[in-house]
Amino acid sequence: MLPLILIIIFICLGAVNLVFFLREKVKNYSVKAVMFKAIASLFFVAVAAVSLYVKGHHALAIFVTLGLFSGVLGDIWLDFKYVFKEHEVVFTYAGFIAFALGHACYITGMFLEFFNGQSPLYIILPLVGGLLISVLNLFIAKPMKLDYSGYKLISFIYGFFLFGMTLTALSLSIMMSFNSTTLIMMFSGGLLFTISDLILSGTYFGQGKERPVDIITNTVTYYAAQFVIALALFFI
Repeated sequence: MLPLILIIIFICLGAVNLVFFLREKVKNYSVKAVMFKAIASLFFVAVAAVSLYVKGHHALAIFVTLGLFSGVLGDIWLDFKYVFKEHEVVFTYAGFIAFALGHACYITGMFLEFFNGQSPLYIILPLVGGLLISVLNLFIAKPMKLDYSGYKLISFIYGFFLFGMTLTALSLSIMMSFNSTTLIMMFSGGLLFTISDLILSGTYFGQGKERPVDIITNTVTYYAAQFVIALALFFI
């Protein structure tokens, strides 16, 4: 009972810090905003840590916790690009790499936890699908009025891991006949992550898409994704 109470407390504290972050970010990009965001992000790591303690050292719990910590670093670095604009390129690359590594951890954890010698297609096909969607994402950039100039390669790499992670969770859920709550939650988290990043693509690479509504929807769907992924560990 106590672990569940702690998880609820951490989620609530994360939500409170998220509100403070959004208020600061909509008003002005500042170090204070980055601090609120970092604290909010630490709470989804805390949720994973409680689950890790309760459920033991499952492969998924270990790798998801590592992935969530990579997300904390990505959160900090991507917002620092607005605060220290002279280092925008460095912080953007650092953020993308951190999140790509996070999704790689999620994929690795799911593979080690759930794949037990079944058909390798359950792993190969979602990764191929992630690759194809990432390529398609670059091709539709122009019709969507997005300019990836200078970031095409890192956007492609990140997209591969994002879409690959989401499709891997779906594929393994199908393999297990949707009997794993953890995998269903990982897939749901992946979908929320995808929605968040589609909005983020507009704010980063589009024009006129940094409205408060864009910032709020991107942030809320992102944190929902990370907390759902962290909470998924509790149901292993």
